[in-house]
Amino acid sequence: MAACRNIVIFGATGMTGLATLAQALQAGYQVTVLVRDPARLPPEHRPARVVVGDVLNPPDVDKAIQGQDAVIIILGTRNDLSPTTMMSEGTRNIVAAMKAHGIRKVVVCLSAFLMWDLKKVPPKLLPVTEDHIRMHQILQESGLDCVSVMPPHIADDQPLTGDYTVTVNTSGGARVISKHDLGHFFLKCLTTSEYDGQSVYLSRNYPKV
Repeated sequence: MAACRNIVIFGATGMTGLATLAQALQAGYQVTVLVRDPARLPPEHRPARVVVGDVLNPPDVDKAIQGQDAVIIILGTRNDLSPTTMMSEGTRNIVAAMKAHGIRKVVVCLSAFLMWDLKKVPPKLLPVTEDHIRMHQILQESGLDCVSVMPPHIADDQPLTGDYTVTVNTSGGARVISKHDLGHFFLKCLTTSEYDGQSVYLSRNYPKV
């Protein structure tokens, strides 16, 4: 597949987003981010282009997607577990802009709960999981080259190893992945079509902190 050099990250100021942004810059990508508050971007990790706006505003999304080779979606609600459609509506806007600009490659961060029986999802996490399901459906129906990454618990206190277990269309192994290894995999997906159209679970057994 053609090399992706220009990428846009949606959700770049969250925990996993910041870890992914740092690695993308270190790897030499020309990174665009769409953020509501640019002050949340650390001064040591400045993207090539910062679009100030909201993923729920289609013109803002369109502006961020112009000129890109690929898209990474790491939208989240931080600690807000209340019912939401922000992630799925944002994804709908991203898909529309990608189609308008002829961009096919998208890597999205969802949740391992999408591989579970919904009845087994903890009730307090169900509303966010339901919006992840809506995101996944939008992307599946888009016809784009989408990698659906469905991580287990994302650890803030574990390192970048680049050495983790990847399973396709099933969950298995450990129930944790570090934010750094998750970001590493997002970027790996930009260099291969191996996981296009797949649901992917990542895990690793890290030493106890």
